[in-house]
Amino acid sequence: MVVVVDYGMGNIRSVSKAFEACGAEVCVSSSPEDLKKAERIVLPGVGAFGDSMSNLKQRELIEPLREQILVKRKPFFGICLGMQILADSGEEKGSHKGLGWLPGKTVVFSLKDPRLKVPHIGWNDIQIVQDSPLWNGLGKKLDFYFVHSYHLVLSEKSDVAATCDYGGDFTAAVQRGNIFATQFHPEKSQESGLKIIRNFLTWKP
Repeated sequence: MVVVVDYGMGNIRSVSKAFEACGAEVCVSSSPEDLKKAERIVLPGVGAFGDSMSNLKQRELIEPLREQILVKRKPFFGICLGMQILADSGEEKGSHKGLGWLPGKTVVFSLKDPRLKVPHIGWNDIQIVQDSPLWNGLGKKLDFYFVHSYHLVLSEKSDVAATCDYGGDFTAAVQRGNIFATQFHPEKSQESGLKIIRNFLTWKP
């Protein structure tokens, strides 16, 4: 069973439908008990960094997530905001503490090219920098859909799985052990995104 964590931060339906389309048994839940039963955990997200952490805290999900992912080491997939809050902190509307699973911080785009707009919206190519079973079968189809104004700056480059160029390279995907996450939206990235989801469903980190 795949648990898609519902913590009030959007795009739950599209993510759960994408995983179901790839053959997963999906449970959308904010229950710590369901996290215990889960084989794999997905943390999607659209919205503000501080709000997301407040919602997780209010639902008493921070410690259960840490237990199942960092201790039990269940395969984890973070999407967009669900990747950004893995950092130590975020700088959206003030400074906010993140989950702290990956050393780094989430910052706003600072672009020198006036032709580039914030938020970064649309299709863009990624560059794979860390081999991973999650990339299997993609071939040269490395075009994914992004919608974001902030990006994750990691302290340890070994955690970067892929980058994307938007006025300079930023982190497009991360991987550390059983943790995998993408800044882009696989559920909106057509066949390439669905391929990554299928790979996640058979991933044995």
